[in-house]
Amino acid sequence: MNRRALISLLGGAAAWPLGARAQQVAMPVIGLLGRASADVWAGRLRAFRQGLSETGYFEGRNVAIEYRWAEGQNDRLPALAADLVRRQVTVIVAPGSTPAALAAQAATSTIPIVFWVGGNPVELGLVGTLNRPGGNLTGVTTLNTELEPKRLELLHELVPTASVMVLLVNPTNALTEANTRSVQAAAHVLGLQLHVLNASTERDFDAVFARLIQLRAGGLVIAPDAFLISRSERLGTLALRHAVPAIFQYREFAAAGGLISYGGSRTDAYRQVGVYTGRVLKGAKPSELPVQQVTKVELFLNLKTAKALGITVPLPLSGRADEVIE
Repeated sequence: MNRRALISLLGGAAAWPLGARAQQVAMPVIGLLGRASADVWAGRLRAFRQGLSETGYFEGRNVAIEYRWAEGQNDRLPALAADLVRRQVTVIVAPGSTPAALAAQAATSTIPIVFWVGGNPVELGLVGTLNRPGGNLTGVTTLNTELEPKRLELLHELVPTASVMVLLVNPTNALTEANTRSVQAAAHVLGLQLHVLNASTERDFDAVFARLIQLRAGGLVIAPDAFLISRSERLGTLALRHAVPAIFQYREFAAAGGLISYGGSRTDAYRQVGVYTGRVLKGAKPSELPVQQVTKVELFLNLKTAKALGITVPLPLSGRADEVIE
């Protein structure tokens, strides 16, 4: 080997680590804006990563993820979203929280945003239409607010003699007014008297359940809301302690003592958010990706709670359950 070839070979070898480092710096970065915390979302993040993997992306291998957690405090979300924008992430993911999606939208009109919300993203102002979102946002919806009248019907099916029901809402949620109207309409059709109670902090819960007892309410419907969802187990425990038949969205509520849970599949939603995030990383424009609707709806029944409350669960209803908790 002549001297010139040797120098060229050595020079190439020396440059290789620099090239590798440059490639590492160029790795796309996902900014994940979470309303809760990493430990609360562990299972959901697994579903999100599964969706990413289906499009060929693996955290730490060919994509990085910057996590920003609001620890249950919605007022922290705008600053966290702004921080992700300053860091010039490739795409912002705002799953499972309307406030997070709205904060991301307010922070940037250029960085792609993939959301998951329980309500109608058109009514929330996130997209123009479901089929042609326009702008820099797209994502997934479970339309859990549209399921709220059905939750009232299911609870009425379990406690048919009850004439008074309570709807628990978070008054700070942008969807509360529309959601309340739809449940009130359903209550009218069923011949039920509906009272609306508010809770925006955990300190409100004791007053809510005390009021439930005063009203002699036969059942409690809990409206879809990120704060209330983050307190699912607490609400399930309180419902059992106060002997109130109650319905909410996800399994955690029924597993903690709530009577019944009914809502769109959270696992499917996070997986689809992962798939859409991967497609955006590959160059797809959010404006051209139709908002996906999770069609799988899950029903969980706690038979132990039903027995404690003296409720006989109709066989057709238990037969429709995805899981009966005993």
